[in-house]
Amino acid sequence: MERDTWKDPSWFTPRGEIAGFPVRPGMFQVNGAMALHMGVNFTVHTHEGTSCQLLLFHRDQEEPYAVLPFPEAYKIGDVYSMFVFGLKAEEFEYAYRVDGPFRPEEGLRFDKRSILLDPYARAVAGQSVWGERNKGCYHARVVRDTFDWGDMPQSSREMSDLVIYELHVRGFTRHPSSGVRHGGTFEGLKEKIPYLKELGVNAVELMPIFEFDETMNSREIGGRKLLDYWGYNTVSFFSPNTSYAAADEYNREGTALKELIRELHENGIEVILDVVFNHTAEGNEQGPSFCFKGFDNRVYYMLTPQGDYYNFSGCGNTLNCNHPIVRQMILECLRYWTVEYRVDGFRFDLASILGRNEDGSPMNNPPLLESLADDPVLSNVKLIAEAWDAGGMYQVGSFPANRRWAEWNGRYRDALRSYLKGDFWEASRAAQSIAGSVDLYGKGAYAGYDSCVNFLTCHDGFTMYDLYAYNDKHNEINGWGNTDGANDNRSWNCGEEGETENPEVLALRYRMIRNACAVLMCSRGTPMFLAGDEFGNTQFGNNNGYCQDNEISWLDWSLLEKNRELFAFFRFMIGYRQRHPIIRKQLPEAVCGMEPLCNYDIWGNKTGLPENVGTFATCFAGYDKRRGRDDAVYLAVNAYWENVTITLPDIRQSGFWYLGVNTYGDGEGCYCYEEEQEVRIDGTFVMRPRSVAVFSLKKY
Repeated sequence: MERDTWKDPSWFTPRGEIAGFPVRPGMFQVNGAMALHMGVNFTVHTHEGTSCQLLLFHRDQEEPYAVLPFPEAYKIGDVYSMFVFGLKAEEFEYAYRVDGPFRPEEGLRFDKRSILLDPYARAVAGQSVWGERNKGCYHARVVRDTFDWGDMPQSSREMSDLVIYELHVRGFTRHPSSGVRHGGTFEGLKEKIPYLKELGVNAVELMPIFEFDETMNSREIGGRKLLDYWGYNTVSFFSPNTSYAAADEYNREGTALKELIRELHENGIEVILDVVFNHTAEGNEQGPSFCFKGFDNRVYYMLTPQGDYYNFSGCGNTLNCNHPIVRQMILECLRYWTVEYRVDGFRFDLASILGRNEDGSPMNNPPLLESLADDPVLSNVKLIAEAWDAGGMYQVGSFPANRRWAEWNGRYRDALRSYLKGDFWEASRAAQSIAGSVDLYGKGAYAGYDSCVNFLTCHDGFTMYDLYAYNDKHNEINGWGNTDGANDNRSWNCGEEGETENPEVLALRYRMIRNACAVLMCSRGTPMFLAGDEFGNTQFGNNNGYCQDNEISWLDWSLLEKNRELFAFFRFMIGYRQRHPIIRKQLPEAVCGMEPLCNYDIWGNKTGLPENVGTFATCFAGYDKRRGRDDAVYLAVNAYWENVTITLPDIRQSGFWYLGVNTYGDGEGCYCYEEEQEVRIDGTFVMRPRSVAVFSLKKY
């Protein structure tokens, strides 16, 4: 096979010379650049380009020291491949130039002057210092991968057993209060692994770590330099962001990330990457041409009949994901991160775009989504869809191939945000969402606890503290006159807007956060929350901090000490969820005869979905084979602003209800009880205003 030809010594015989370099036709099926002991193999393809040149650069130089045109004999089909003898990976950077027709009205944008980044580049040169670009164009580096994963097995943890912690690699430790040596880097995150273990999360979802240009669209507003901080404009899909490494990794790019992932795995924490395959950093007609536009604009992007860019991403262009060439690239990319970086899962930004046809229309059976769902390398990898896009397609509960895919449950967020702040008319949807959104995902093997990720907060929107500190967004500092960011926040400031010293308002805010945490951790479906929520981190009312590389977006770790009690509550609720498998999944029928899932009114009567009520309860019950006993959890929510006395269901023939969580507290600041300290409750329980209580069945 071609991939093995390099093992034959006779293969390493030059067939000619170009620009002073001995060369020969290369390995056409190996995309990108690959270093071997005699030189480097370069493979690239273009469908409508007419010729291609390989450019070699000395490190950090903008002018090539050698230009090697690909001979026609080095082309098969649309693929150019050349092996260049004598090259050492550490001594050069590379790029391409492609010639072809320039007819923008037809979508053809070839320019033989443009220096193009390899679409399969494993490392991008020139951006290793955050906030700086030292080149006018992108070059690639050849990566020598010597990282040894040993015999580390792939995680077998089920989706329903995850507690996902979403974080931004830079913002997580960039604040001076983080106390790490390498703030804002992969190494800084690695230093915080003991903290993650103490908190109890078992999966981190990293906001984009593929190479992106944070200086894109940079500007100054109010004395602050604004950058593309979040990183949702991808430059290279196969390259880690080099500015997230604490030191230069010349030709060993990715080592720091691999060391981070290995240590997270060794501590029982999975890694999910937030990936952006819906658009690229090349933008629209006015955007730069540094990669895909110059290789095959009509292949990589969705174009109108006039040659303009469809913009279902809201970012200028839309990747043509279901074109066979793009589909192949995405599949190869995800395989690469799964095999070479041992990533456990991928969250797909604006994933509905992945189901659009080349003309932008929705597809019934999108080939890309089916390919990813059925790929053997990806068979144990978590696939999570943000099941909507900026073009108006909303597919929560109906995402194609959803028997393999999980979804961000946007309806859970909306219903619970509304209900918990007192919108009683959302009671029915809140109850459905807590039960795993069975109305969306059905029952059985693919019910909500396997198919949905429940969340109240994420990077996009208010933090959990701000959710109860602001009625309105405050994004003025973003420079768009407060017109950016979502207006439908379903938030409540608890009586005063923004920062306050009012002890009653503050007490209510932290109780509302405890309510949100308790309900999230007691809901069917995989819970996810935003880093810093567990200690009351604030973004000062900014619900769209995509451009704020400063204290607005950085986690203020001094709040951890200030709000240690809140952190302890989050840690307890995560542990409570792990102790009660009935919350996470359907168990065999309970021996005591309790129904697997039931809603109750305040008098302890079984009811259907609650309608326009301030207080209701949901109970999960089943038989826990591991412990050899029934497991039942009764979650009661009082969104009303007065005391409400509830009557617990009569289970005296099976055991007793024990109080494990009371977000209002017992008057001495105690909100939760370890298993052996839980309080037996007989008959009735007084729920205090705006509070949540959680009870479990015991036979003591």
